[in-house]
Amino acid sequence: MALTLAFSSCPNDTFMFNSIVSGHVPIPFPFELRIGDIAELNRWALRRETDITKLSYFTYFQLADEYIMLNAGAALGRGCGPLVISKKPVSPDKLKNFRVAVPGLNTTAYLLFKSFCPDCDEVVPMLFSDIEQAILDREVDAGVIIHETRFTYRQRGLKKIVDLGEWWETATGHPIPLGCIAVKRELKDTIGREFDGALRKSVEQAFLDRESTYPFIREYAKELEQSVIDAHIDLYVNPFSIDIGSEGRAAVHFLFQKAVETGAVPRVRKDIFLP
Repeated sequence: MALTLAFSSCPNDTFMFNSIVSGHVPIPFPFELRIGDIAELNRWALRRETDITKLSYFTYFQLADEYIMLNAGAALGRGCGPLVISKKPVSPDKLKNFRVAVPGLNTTAYLLFKSFCPDCDEVVPMLFSDIEQAILDREVDAGVIIHETRFTYRQRGLKKIVDLGEWWETATGHPIPLGCIAVKRELKDTIGREFDGALRKSVEQAFLDRESTYPFIREYAKELEQSVIDAHIDLYVNPFSIDIGSEGRAAVHFLFQKAVETGAVPRVRKDIFLP
């Protein structure tokens, strides 16, 4: 029986998984591939539909009793957080009166935004790639953007209100955790360890031969301009993606604790990272 492997259509994920999907880094089990937007990935996991999956950290925190995180594949770093944008420059303290688009209510971007602006009650979840247009069409006053739109909003005349990653790093000293790869706990001692090693090799191979990843990336990328694809990879794929390490783990534990303290997720007594 094939296991379900799910990750996003964004260039950082297709870059990292290219060698696994192409078979250049073999894995000893058949898999069914599912590719979707991060909000879809979160929903699939919340319905327990996927065995190995990319998740927003906020969604992972809700599922920590049932999934465990791999050490490879993390989207975590510095200078890579979500941005809050609007049509006109405004003071961040005005956001509490705004109607704000977010890329899903189970995303880390939403958790960070609500941590930054807890009094903003009018949030509108939508596909991340629709947020810029929703602002331009005045469907919302502002939006929290992620992925490729981080690199295109200026071209559309939109203005940055706040960089949530910069705010997080200044406030906590930690790199910003965005997304992880997780496996169902019942698979962790068999499939989990093997896949963690395979993903690490796949990421390393992508760094060694970036050109070979572009055809797969372009199959799914929302923005096909080469400079945007490269900027996206350079921003979100880094040494933490090969091995999250102690600094990355500390950042994730800190964010988890903050989510527990706000009542957003329950406390979990289990290990959250694959040993």
